Amino acid sequence: MSSKHTIGQIVSVDEQAIECDEAEIESVEETPELRPSVEQTIQGKVDTNYPDGIGRGLTLAAEERLVARETEITRTRERWDRSQDSKREVQCRRVSKAVSREWRCAFQERAASVDPWCDPERGDPREELAQEQLAAVNKQAMRLAEKLDGWSRAAISRRLAERVVDGTGVMSAVVGVYEELRTAPGQVIPIADVQDVNRKEVSIEGQVTQLWTPGSPKIQQVGLIEDDSGRVKFTVWRASQKTMVREGETVQLRSVAKNWYEGRVSVAVTGWSGIHVPERGRWWE
Repeated sequence: MSSKHTIGQIVSVDEQAIECDEAEIESVEETPELRPSVEQTIQGKVDTNYPDGIGRGLTLAAEERLVARETEITRTRERWDRSQDSKREVQCRRVSKAVSREWRCAFQERAASVDPWCDPERGDPREELAQEQLAAVNKQAMRLAEKLDGWSRAAISRRLAERVVDGTGVMSAVVGVYEELRTAPGQVIPIADVQDVNRKEVSIEGQVTQLWTPGSPKIQQVGLIEDDSGRVKFTVWRASQKTMVREGETVQLRSVAKNWYEGRVSVAVTGWSGIHVPERGRWWE
């Protein structure tokens, strides 16, 4: 019995080889193994890390969001009139000017309670002058403009006209306006007037006549500055990070702080101050 079953199940070697080959072929065709090349792997990493490039390596939803964002940026930056200024910039300037004008008018209305000439509704005082008075005011304004730096002839003539309309004589108005503008904020004033100016910061110019050793490590320099009208002590704080001045140099100190000690006035160079040495031709802000 066993021998018959064994003989019936005998298969030749060639048939077994053919069956094995067919099985391998069928398995390869059904489940092929695909592997990316080295170039494809590198390109995939590049596309993923740099989505702005071609082949961004993003999902469809992410790709649509990125394209929409780029389109919106392009549309927003587009010049409406193809000129140097876009519509957004023009509107921003227009609104800022309008707000600045409103704030200025509001401030002038409050200041008009002290000085009526600050009222924005009031006209130019030169229109209220007679022809002879206007000619005298313009003549004196031209003369003062040569002595006062930073003030135009029109601004000076308006100040003179205000005083003349209020009943002051022309020459008295000239003296008052000159003293007012000579010591105005931002103007370089004589050292002798430092103690009389009613504000915390002044600007002076003079020659450094003496320097001595500071008594504190927080002080960079201390000495005396002098002009034709007088002299004053100045202190340069180390935290201000300003240049070192030398004896004999002509120095201009801008926006220095006024200090009082034992009845004497002095000035201090702080971080808000500026030092100008004309001989070196430089500003240290």
